[in-house]
Amino acid sequence: MASRLSAARAVRQLTSSATRRPSAFVCQRWQQRPQIVERRLFSVSAAIREKKYTEDHEWIELSEDGTTGTIGISTYAAKALGDVVYVELPQVDMDVVAGDTIGAVESVKSASDILSPISGVVAEVNSVLEEKPQALNKDPEGESWIAKVKVEEGVQTVLESLMDKKAYEEFTKEE
Repeated sequence: MASRLSAARAVRQLTSSATRRPSAFVCQRWQQRPQIVERRLFSVSAAIREKKYTEDHEWIELSEDGTTGTIGISTYAAKALGDVVYVELPQVDMDVVAGDTIGAVESVKSASDILSPISGVVAEVNSVLEEKPQALNKDPEGESWIAKVKVEEGVQTVLESLMDKKAYEEFTKEE
């Protein structure tokens, strides 16, 4: 019984101390919580990090730190290809130059090369596409990316020359 009363007293003290005023003997400045200041810790602007598109229907999206670009094919290209049956991926650690062929996509209708929109070194490939190439039809601008490339200096200039989503949609309407 005594232990229940002491436990109840401890709970009461804890809950009532939260609603009490702070003691006059404690420095108020030390009790204040520091305010969190939100700042960008990187120099890449939001406009550069948005997904950009090429005239050959590839897309690229930079990572938050601006060092890696994820490359894939657009939804428009996936629909135009039809059912994808094979995806040829680039090799990891392969040097690529903007405009180089880094892989290929084959469908029941046709085959198409995948061109790199940037220069750099292939850091990672989406090996899921080798086993399940049809995944490219389901989510071409999401989980079905082709490769991740460590970008070289000057990537901002290259990305500025590419189309944003709105410009790309206008471009595909014309085709």
